[in-house]
Amino acid sequence: MTTRSARRTVRAARSAGLVALAAAAAFSLTACGGSKDAAAGPKVTVAAAHATGGVGVPGGTGAGGGESPTGTRNETPVSSRTGASAGTAKGSSPVRTQTLPDGSKAEIYRLGAQHYRAKIVNRGSVLATLEANGRDAGLDGNDMFIVLTLDGRVHAWLGGGHQGPGTFRLAGGWTAEVTKLGELRYRARIIGHDGVAATMQANQHDTGLDANGIFIVLSNGGVISAHA
Repeated sequence: MTTRSARRTVRAARSAGLVALAAAAAFSLTACGGSKDAAAGPKVTVAAAHATGGVGVPGGTGAGGGESPTGTRNETPVSSRTGASAGTAKGSSPVRTQTLPDGSKAEIYRLGAQHYRAKIVNRGSVLATLEANGRDAGLDGNDMFIVLTLDGRVHAWLGGGHQGPGTFRLAGGWTAEVTKLGELRYRARIIGHDGVAATMQANQHDTGLDANGIFIVLSNGGVISAHA
């Protein structure tokens, strides 16, 4: 009984992720799956992003095993969705470090072909982890949006979010039709001049997409934002 209760407590804490980050950074992250698509290209379904919360963070979603069932624009790292151990030779040290708009840094690790991990770090503390494994990943970290592409690029911006459900005009001429499917479950149809180019789904995890140089994040709370 004690062991089961402890496990439930750990799971609940993890699920609560993505809502608030450590006070030092004031944001949490989550990751996600996506894929590149041209406006005229074939319809693409983007899997939910995965992310896991950072150390001491109450919640987050991400591209890892971390599940954060918090309905707000939160997001915590993707730590649990990691396919390769952080201690492996390929992922032991970052290939690049990039400064983000809020002053935190993204440490980007290459784990394999089309497989990258980005640790969001502030003053030595890992706040979130995103993992892109064969598809892009995304995160809404309290109004700072981050996309990690499957080729290891990180694009981040502040603000510009629209709260779904609804239909919204996005950067690059895209239109997003955001629909609520359930608790922490949203779908966004990304529409171009030639019709639907991609479908993004956030199911308890944020998701991200590189749509021909226009980066899009859909959170599990229904917030969508895009940036060139």
